[in-house]
Amino acid sequence: MKIEFAPLSVPLRRRLQTASVVQWVFSFLALAQCCTAAFIALFFTRFWLLCVLYAVWWLKDREKPSKGGRRIHAVRNSVVWRYMRDYFPITLVKTAELDPRQNYLMGLHPHGVLAVGAFLNFCTEASGFSMLFPGITPHLMMLSMWFRIPFFRDYLMSGGLVSSDKESASYVLKNPEGGNVLAIIIGGAQEALDARPGSCTLLLKNRKGFIRLAIEHGTPLVPVFSFGENDLFEQVRNPQGSWLRRVQHRLQKIMGISLPLFHARGIFQYSFGLVPYRRPVYTVVGKPIPVQRNHKPSEEEVDRVHEKYLKELSKLFEEHKAKYNIPEDRHLEFI
Repeated sequence: MKIEFAPLSVPLRRRLQTASVVQWVFSFLALAQCCTAAFIALFFTRFWLLCVLYAVWWLKDREKPSKGGRRIHAVRNSVVWRYMRDYFPITLVKTAELDPRQNYLMGLHPHGVLAVGAFLNFCTEASGFSMLFPGITPHLMMLSMWFRIPFFRDYLMSGGLVSSDKESASYVLKNPEGGNVLAIIIGGAQEALDARPGSCTLLLKNRKGFIRLAIEHGTPLVPVFSFGENDLFEQVRNPQGSWLRRVQHRLQKIMGISLPLFHARGIFQYSFGLVPYRRPVYTVVGKPIPVQRNHKPSEEEVDRVHEKYLKELSKLFEEHKAKYNIPEDRHLEFI
């Protein structure tokens, strides 16, 4: 394989953009393990008392990820995220107004390999979420297991991430003053196994828990689609029924996370590595879908709202795909 190296004369601005993405990929893939190792290692040093104090505070603070989290605006507004935005670049597109007196449930599609668009648009201010939607506070859900890791949990909450359990969702959506957005990547980690350039496959046909949640709280649903999310990485071929897909499904059931075998470019060369390609991502926020409140919705009601959501998401995709170089004959596929 011929290796294409990056030129030595790359401007500093682009070097910083690459560095910001590298640190984020590292935090996504390895920071949790490093935090765990650091916490354990500190017990065997003269700083062991700090670990004990943190453990006591951690125990008292254990419910925080399910109570709206603890965002730190300095972290969300860091210049690091603006460099990361410009690397791709990533753009947040608004198509309708959101009333700050109302709470909303946003369905994010697709997951992609590392959910870059979801993170940058809803866990940072790099794409200008608060300016586009004044008075609205986003809360992106993440697997509860990650909030059990010392230090790492605080890093996650600083960006506005919350635990992906029903208690956490209800806490965000019950805000009587409104102004909260609960953002859920509907396809979850399993959908990442179908993330590859050109893919429009969404794991959504039987995903109805978020619909029931919206009905129970009378919360409008907002479809969101990130054009280009699946183009950021290549993935080893793993069709349904293949031995690799079976192994990945088995590991997901055991570990709770999927393990897509992805690759893209490197830091100093463009031929292989785990750094995403420099390809644009456009995250388009659709218009709200009104939902009638019902504390105990029937299966028929859930199915009816779910069907309406699928139609609105497809409509959003069809209306904007030409702008973002999606072929006319390509449509969303729900599995």
